[in-house]
This record gives sequence, C-alpha cells and structure tokens, in this order.
Amino acid sequence: MRPDTDLRALVPAPHPDEAPLPPAAVVADGIRLLRGVPYADVPGVRPPELDLWLPPRRPGDPPPPLVVFVHGGAWRRGRREDMGYRMRQWDPGPFARIAAAGLAVASVDYRLSGEAVFPAPLEDLRAAVRWLVRRSAELGTDAERTVVWGESAGGHLAALLALSPGAPALRGAVAWYAPSDLTLQADDPHTPEALLLGAAPADVPELAREASPVAHAGPDAPPFLLAHGEDDSMVACDHSRRLAARLRDAGAPVDLWTLPGADHVWHGLSDAGVEDVFDRTLRWIRQRTG
Repeated sequence: MRPDTDLRALVPAPHPDEAPLPPAAVVADGIRLLRGVPYADVPGVRPPELDLWLPPRRPGDPPPPLVVFVHGGAWRRGRREDMGYRMRQWDPGPFARIAAAGLAVASVDYRLSGEAVFPAPLEDLRAAVRWLVRRSAELGTDAERTVVWGESAGGHLAALLALSPGAPALRGAVAWYAPSDLTLQADDPHTPEALLLGAAPADVPELAREASPVAHAGPDAPPFLLAHGEDDSMVACDHSRRLAARLRDAGAPVDLWTLPGADHVWHGLSDAGVEDVFDRTLRWIRQRTG
C-alpha cells in the first residue's frame, strides 16, 4: 500500500451503484434469481436489499418489463420473500410465476417502523427504483416499462410511490387491500399508523396527510388497480373505494375490484379465488407493459 493511500476510502464495500452484481442462480425453467442485492447505502443501517427474478430469455428477445414488489406487514414487520400467507405454499411460488409470465420482478426491502419513521420507507423505494433504472442495461430489464405492486402496508407504499411529488414514471400501480388515508386512525399512539409516523396522526396532521395516498391523487397518476376484500377486518374496504373515487374525480385511470367474502390478505377466499385474483392482476400488469 502506498503511504499516501487513504485507508478510510478503501475500507467500505463498493457503493451499490458500482458494486458487481452477484451471480444469478437458475431456479426453474430458465428463470434466474439474483438474491440479496444491495441497492442503496444508508448511513447507520444495514444496506437495504432486493431479490431480482428474471424471466427466461432467448437471443434477440427484448428486455422484459419490470415489476417492483413491496411486501406488507403493518410497516412493522414482513419479508421481501413473502406475498402473503395464502401464497406461501405455492410451487412454483408467486415471484417465479410472475417471471414465468415474462416479467422481471424485484422484491424490495425497506426500513420498518422500528428502524426509521416515515418517510424513510418511501425514500428506500425511490432509491430502489433509481438503482433499477441505473443498472437496467446490466440487468437486462426495460425500466421504462415498470409497474409497482404492493400488498397491505406495501400497497400503501406502492400507491405513495406512484402518487407523491417526484414520483418515477410508472406504467401502473397495484395496491392489494391497502390503507389509503392515515388520518383516519387519529388519536391512538400505538396503532401501526402511529408507529410509522412516529406519533399519533392527530398529533402530526400534516405528516399523516403527506403519508396518505388519497391526498396525492391527481390527473398525472399512472393507471391504478385497487383490489380489496369487502369483509376486510383489518383495513376497511372503504380505503380502496375512497382512493378510487379520488383518482376518478381527478381524471386518472383506475380499476377497483372488491371481492365479496374476502377478509384481509384474501382470508376467506377459496384457493381458486386467490389464484384468480393473482392471475387477473398479472394480466392487468401485462396489458399495461405490453
């Protein structure tokens, strides 16, 4: 080592924007998986990561569209590998099914409310999309045809990502059974919403509004798909109805599916019903990225 070398500049791992990509594992029928890829360097916390599932490709095939998936868990828990308990036993799993349909899918970590309060998780998702755009040529994906898809708390963040100021250009946004108005849980400092905000919504009304997708619905919104169980006992179906109404009033395209007999995370639906809503969602995404 040269005497004038700055050791402090050599010690850190390469920044995710320049770090080599990990080798891809072939998991099934030509589907490749890059697991645990850091996408940002956030001081004081472990680098957030994503898993990237890439569809089979033949020479001459165009780069596939991209789905950015955001997991649920009340902003407090959850794992990027999980799309909800009704799909945990699927073989192949939901992300492999998305890839088999010809779409790349990036399932993204974000800081949970026990690690950092809002807007930290939204900032993480923006950083993930920025990384996916920056490295799209290496990844072989078409970042200009991106849809964001989230479930529960992840659906809330997906909707915010698509609607908030400075949002990336997206072909669509999908939110399954997601909260859309955090001001409704006003006074209790122990709710998931309060833990996300760092205080009861009534005590931070401007922040609660900033964190509510209904406050950002406008004519420039990308096409939205909102799917919600009519019997949801954890996040009332009215959250999706109200967001759909705001989007329509603003002149933005939106599809609203309400499913009779379905509770949160599709509890109460038959296995065939869960398969159907997944397949219909996948078709909706393919129509908007085709």
